[in-house]
Amino acid sequence: MSWQQRIDRAVAERREAQAFRQRQPLAQGAGRWLMCEGRRYRNFSSNDYLGLSQHPQVIRAWQDGAERYGVGSGGSAHVTGYHQAHLRLEEQLADWLGYDRALLFISGFAANQAVIAALAGREDRIVADRLSHASLLEAATLSPAQLRRFQHNDGQHLARLLAAPVEGQQLVVTEGVFSMDGDSAPLAEVAAAARATDAWLMVDDAHGIGVVGENGRGSCSQQGVKPELLVVTFGKAFGLSGAAVLCSQAVADYFIQFARHLIYSTAMPPAQAQALQAALAVIQSDDGQQRREILAQHIADFRRGAQGLAYALSGSQSAIQPLIVGDNADTLRLAERLRAQGCWVTAIRPPTVPAGTARLRLTLTAAHDAQDVAHLLEVLHGERG
Repeated sequence: MSWQQRIDRAVAERREAQAFRQRQPLAQGAGRWLMCEGRRYRNFSSNDYLGLSQHPQVIRAWQDGAERYGVGSGGSAHVTGYHQAHLRLEEQLADWLGYDRALLFISGFAANQAVIAALAGREDRIVADRLSHASLLEAATLSPAQLRRFQHNDGQHLARLLAAPVEGQQLVVTEGVFSMDGDSAPLAEVAAAARATDAWLMVDDAHGIGVVGENGRGSCSQQGVKPELLVVTFGKAFGLSGAAVLCSQAVADYFIQFARHLIYSTAMPPAQAQALQAALAVIQSDDGQQRREILAQHIADFRRGAQGLAYALSGSQSAIQPLIVGDNADTLRLAERLRAQGCWVTAIRPPTVPAGTARLRLTLTAAHDAQDVAHLLEVLHGERG
């Protein structure tokens, strides 16, 4: 089979399974409202949980940074790309989250891949929650280490897997808040299982940081856990993009020498790092607390109003509220019917989620108001499955 035949066959199979992905060019889409092809929709697919992508303080900080630094970093952080703005952001993150060091990465995907690629050797074992993000599972699969997957949020299964003999070291991998189900990991139980076998714990808290915990410090702080490796990303509650790995001084020194995703990537623009400092300041402020309270109220209102829907709602208490439909084609049709009523929602299908669990991944944000949530519920209750 030729390259082109292989490609054509794979694409045809995706289309036939109603799993073909398409991108939509938007005129506007990060905040409460989304503009597509001249029509305005209420946006229920954004990860901008606190609405900071539209915050004037954050926007102004990026503009000021662009005037000072330009719009690019100029190279890898190991060459000429590391600026004072990067250093200040790293120091602020480390101080806020209680770690020696923070290292900036261009994306959460890159951060997860870098950590696992730099640490895992042939004699080691990675034990990951089976619903961990694709960036984590792919990195573990591609590493020379053995990969074992424990049942979702099952600390006892994790402990049994960790108890099996291994020649090298063990790394436990999980998320703080899971991106497709919106549920939280039992981090205290997971951390206890890791400690009992001298394993290290790595937590990707992309969907928890800024939203949960005291002062928005995230899932680990909320549950009283300090993993050896904490990954926080800036594409959700921070309202921007990029990521950071929080760790000890010794581990940071190691990554600076051996993390290829860090060494061989152009650093994020320093103007972006300056904007991220402004976003962090908002998250830590009374404004940030008020936004978390507004978001919590929207979640409570939605879950209360969603009783009796024709489709199953997960038990999530986070901003991520998955509506499980099951069949791919039915999920696509439901998403289109909601869009016809002015609600932009996204159909999530396998392989992103397990077969038979296609869903609408509804997300609520502090940028919404009570009328937005009420309208979404009204439209959903108008559907009969």
